[in-house]
Amino acid sequence: MKDVVIVGALRTPIGCFRGALAGHSAVELGSLVVKALIERTGVSEYAVDEVILGQVLTAGAGQNPARQSAIKGGLPNSVSAITINDVCGSGLKALHLATQAIQCGEADIVIAGGQENMSRAPHVLTDSRTGAQLGNSQLVDSLGARWVVDAFNDYHIGVTAENLAREYGISRQLQDAYALSSQQKARAGD
Repeated sequence: MKDVVIVGALRTPIGCFRGALAGHSAVELGSLVVKALIERTGVSEYAVDEVILGQVLTAGAGQNPARQSAIKGGLPNSVSAITINDVCGSGLKALHLATQAIQCGEADIVIAGGQENMSRAPHVLTDSRTGAQLGNSQLVDSLGARWVVDAFNDYHIGVTAENLAREYGISRQLQDAYALSSQQKARAGD
């Protein structure tokens, strides 16, 4: 089995909901990372075998946003790409799949990660395709319906986080300490 190494690590910028990045699609943000990874690592764009990117909020983003980011990021059309929708774990699942592809000999170089822009999640008329002919139509928030509301229990995913924290005895102080540690590690990697 092949060893897997990370030769470059970048991330899309973190913004505020409806803030300075609201005008930029997830594809725009992802393509900047793809382009910068190629420039910083010195890996030829023709050496990349695949791009695997997680993105949950794909309504209005067009087909296969990962492929859009790959092409707009300067990779040739010959590079395949796949978009992963695994809710909060999409970017991590992309890394997992990239690791498997390399270990199994299906690929040598894979760009993997995630891209998202919650500010760009549209509101949707769910009955417009079938023809709401009379009366009102309901406008559905794709951010709430697809991302922050549990599909099985119809409650905010923050409630799930609170339930798990209580079940496993993870205090707010422990969560904050972990978040701070994560930020410090990210800064140290710059």
